[in-house]
Amino acid sequence: MTPFYQLTATRLRGQPLSMADYAGKVVLVVNTASHCGFTPQYAGLEALYKKYAAQGLVVLGFPCNQFGKQEPGGADEIEQTCHVNYGVSFPMFEKVDVNGPPHTRCFVI
Repeated sequence: MTPFYQLTATRLRGQPLSMADYAGKVVLVVNTASHCGFTPQYAGLEALYKKYAAQGLVVLGFPCNQFGKQEPGGADEIEQTCHVNYGVSFPMFEKVDVNGPPHTRCFVI
């Protein structure tokens, strides 16, 4: 298994990002969806991020459509939900699979 800080992931708009950028920080990796009962938790995640970012907390959002097809949209729709509707400023990544192969390595324990 590859150590977390050696992984890379792709941001919502296609830019690669190395998890090494977050070495020494507390990283909260979150599986997200824009069309589920938990979508309003974006506001709470953003509040947590803003409150503790200066102390080293980073929230990383990974949209996933595997659970009830609750993230059917593309980058534009995800961005609308996150940034416009909930004011999310923490890093969001492209839609990923988190359950079973081929899953995103950030979700492998």
